[in-house]
Amino acid sequence: MSSSSEKSNQQSASNLREIRATRIQKIEKLQEEGLIPFVYKWEITHHAKELQQEYIELENGEEVETDVSIAGRIVARRVFGKLAFFTLQDKTGTIQLYLDKKRISAGMSNLDNAFNILKKQTDTGDILGVKGSIKRTEKGELSVNVDEYSILTKSLLPLPDKWHGLTDKEKRYRQRYVDLIVNPNVRETFRKRAKIIAAIRRYLEQEDFLEIETPVLQTEAGGADARPFVTYHNALDMDLYLRIATELHLKRLIVGGLEKVFELGRIFRNEGVSTRHNPEFTSIEVYQAYADYYDMMTLTENIITSAANEVLGSLILYYQGETIDLNAPWKRATMYDLIQEKTGIDFNRFNDFAEAKQAAQAAGINIPEDCQSMGKLLNEAFEQKVEETLIQPTFVLDFPKEISPLAKPHRSKEGLVERFELYIGGRELANSFSELTDPIDQRERLELQAAKKAAGDLEAHNVDEDFLTALEYGMPPTGGLGIGIDRVVMLLTDSPSIRDVIAFPLLKSASNVSHDSEEET
Repeated sequence: MSSSSEKSNQQSASNLREIRATRIQKIEKLQEEGLIPFVYKWEITHHAKELQQEYIELENGEEVETDVSIAGRIVARRVFGKLAFFTLQDKTGTIQLYLDKKRISAGMSNLDNAFNILKKQTDTGDILGVKGSIKRTEKGELSVNVDEYSILTKSLLPLPDKWHGLTDKEKRYRQRYVDLIVNPNVRETFRKRAKIIAAIRRYLEQEDFLEIETPVLQTEAGGADARPFVTYHNALDMDLYLRIATELHLKRLIVGGLEKVFELGRIFRNEGVSTRHNPEFTSIEVYQAYADYYDMMTLTENIITSAANEVLGSLILYYQGETIDLNAPWKRATMYDLIQEKTGIDFNRFNDFAEAKQAAQAAGINIPEDCQSMGKLLNEAFEQKVEETLIQPTFVLDFPKEISPLAKPHRSKEGLVERFELYIGGRELANSFSELTDPIDQRERLELQAAKKAAGDLEAHNVDEDFLTALEYGMPPTGGLGIGIDRVVMLLTDSPSIRDVIAFPLLKSASNVSHDSEEET
């Protein structure tokens, strides 16, 4: 950190300490006046937005003698002699408070100097409750003409500067509570997130799916290629893993006869952070007996379009400057075809890995050292040359068997499985299989994964013997689907980073962060 930056931070900290000390003195003065600076309750009859809507036709200078009681945070204040104008912000928006010294004094018979207290002891950031009537000022501003007020909570720290706001991204994520106070668009993003999740749950429940909770602490990590978080249970004297997927337990429920199940919840993967990744994230996994990945494509379309319609009221949306059309049916194309379209390489014609690798390198594809098979090579080509180009909704079909250990072999294509990934806006949103139900085949694939783990692959896992036992009792044909909820919210709120849609994203320790540093990828 530069010396000038350090000096600026020290000055800022000093100013905050002075402001805080002054506000503590104001608390003491309020208490001397017999007021409680941290009130227990306030009865609310209206919110700002509904008042703005209800009295939209009120003429300038007109007043309606109705009783309203609202509460919120003071975000702006102007005092002119015996008249003051505050802007009050609640969960729905803002409204002006019209504060006349004569009027509010009459409204508070137990406090002769009501206006002076309001003038001298309140600050932006304080939470205020007011009662009064509705008027529109001569300048056209709808206002609550205040009869009575109460300082419900005295704030000790100031809000960010009204003109510059809270623009430091690192601080916005660390102090989300301040971010929510000063940025209405952030509050709207999290309102939409809640509504998106509710809409998804509502749709699945209408389709007769049951939401079942599965363990977060697991004796074996599985269901995905990802490095888990490890914890220790003292009483049982054993290591446990935070789940990296809900898949294997939900499939056990399908074996048990629950034919349509899902879980929407938190997943934990011990990985880096980026605009697309947070170690703790939200996903939904859905399993339907007697279905395949074609049924899951239709289900995916219905889940996302129903949420978009309910929250946005449209299937045409704008994401980071791109117009995206969510009207179904969505494009379906194989991984092989998409790679050939973007690179000119037909990987189907190669039987020799070295020859395929040479062709990939000639096309500008970077081949990492651990890429030693045709399936991994195909996946590298897709991720590097195709993924970011898939702006409109696209189901990418039919993946190599070796990178899909839980999917059913393709019914007509050797070496492939019945799997799709959904891409919208250049980003993967969903993953689905015709689920593998053959316990013998499943054991062979899981044992290959265990061998990779033994060889040092931190994203591979041991054989889950109990899951294999469940399969041996017989699992019906099943379609499975996983959707990244955070990424859906990013899409439907036009948010560029996953941190913008997670209320409290995981961050480095503040002492280890430079404000100029870039996010990890």
